[in-house]
Amino acid sequence: MNEVVIDPGLLAEAEALDIDVSHAASTGVAQAVRAKRQSLWREQNAEALTSSNEYVERNGLPLAAHRVF
Repeated sequence: MNEVVIDPGLLAEAEALDIDVSHAASTGVAQAVRAKRQSLWREQNAEALTSSNEYVERNGLPLAAHRVF
């Protein structure tokens, strides 16, 4: 498991501002996990996304003729 280290000055300032450090850390980790998952998904699906975009550029949107807007 990773050891969590917080700069003592930053921790003191957070406490002085009445910030829930545990909640803030948890929220920050959740955001980092979400960002990493999104990045990995984009990398893993880059070929399919490129292929799909190229198809639409060549052929237009599928069923576009049936759109009412």
